[in-house]
Amino acid sequence: MHSRRIAVVTGANRGLGLETARQLAERGFHVILTSRNPQAGAEALKRLQTQNLPLELRKLDVNSTEDVQALARHIKESHSRVDVLVNNAGILPESSRDAGAKSANPLKVSPVTVMEIFNTNTLGAVRLIQALVPLMPEGARIVNVSSGMGALSDSGGGYLGYRISKAALNMVTRVFAAELAARGILVNSVCPGWVRTDMGGAGASRSIEKGVETIVWLASAPQATESGFFWRDRSKIPW
Repeated sequence: MHSRRIAVVTGANRGLGLETARQLAERGFHVILTSRNPQAGAEALKRLQTQNLPLELRKLDVNSTEDVQALARHIKESHSRVDVLVNNAGILPESSRDAGAKSANPLKVSPVTVMEIFNTNTLGAVRLIQALVPLMPEGARIVNVSSGMGALSDSGGGYLGYRISKAALNMVTRVFAAELAARGILVNSVCPGWVRTDMGGAGASRSIEKGVETIVWLASAPQATESGFFWRDRSKIPW
């Protein structure tokens, strides 16, 4: 058993997830870094372990109910609780260079692709919340990594599947914030901005460190009490 607080970060083998895991570990959390690809996860863990941080790796495909349940069992047996869940795992298969099923053009993209994105980006978070909330004490935090592309108030064209999945993830935040308010569990959405990750591309305007700032703040700030909001740069933004 650990006396440290326990944090779970999904999709943590690279990009925002990896940096979130690193920063939470630096703040004293025991971080369970999860990765769909065990090899990529092992390489990420090796990079972080050179800093002697409190981390462990678990294989997790957020689309797999079996994987999610296995993670919950492991946490219950090894740690007995979860203090922070960062739902970061996400996919963006739609491409402006693709004229077919994975096109960023809403008139061309296959509904099958849209469902695939929704299953990972939205239902993946739902699976984790349902499995891990029974292990969460009062004051625990859930941070859903969303996107301004899912903001109804500020939406343009293109990327139908990704936009739908993030708008729906924001509704997941609202529903669970209300559902868990009586237990003192805080649930929030974050837009990290356009970040230089594999998904965001090299031309993006923000560093990964800047991208995770609000995620880590919502997960770890001692005085946090607000729940059910959409945040960017530590400020609330419209849904």
